[in-house]
Amino acid sequence: MTFDVAQLVEQGWPFVGAAVGAYGTAVLTRTADEGATATVSLGRRVLQRLWRREESRPYLQRAVQGVADDPEDTEAQAGLRAEIRRLLREDDELARDLAELLPAPVRPNESYVASGQGAVTARVNHGVISTGGDVTVER
Repeated sequence: MTFDVAQLVEQGWPFVGAAVGAYGTAVLTRTADEGATATVSLGRRVLQRLWRREESRPYLQRAVQGVADDPEDTEAQAGLRAEIRRLLREDDELARDLAELLPAPVRPNESYVASGQGAVTARVNHGVISTGGDVTVER
């Protein structure tokens, strides 16, 4: 089975970018952080799966470092995305693993409607949705 690597990278980028922004290069080796948002946690898991390929670690670390040094640097972001694309193109099993890990891509022209007091709609949710006024959420 082949995967659209560019689409996988695009799907994963918001999570990867958030994780690098939160942890810098420590994201590559950091264990689970209970205080991390679902987005950051998923980005950390994506990067750590890429990190398993030992021969690619220096390149991935350099690319992550570029984004960690300046998270707003679009060239650094492009460099990390390019490195992720390269890793996924070289390893179908890794691409399959990430495709299963990431949420399904948004489909064009797909819409949802929620109506009524407290109504919520979400195609994918990685956290809590609460519309109550006096709610306590524990993790």
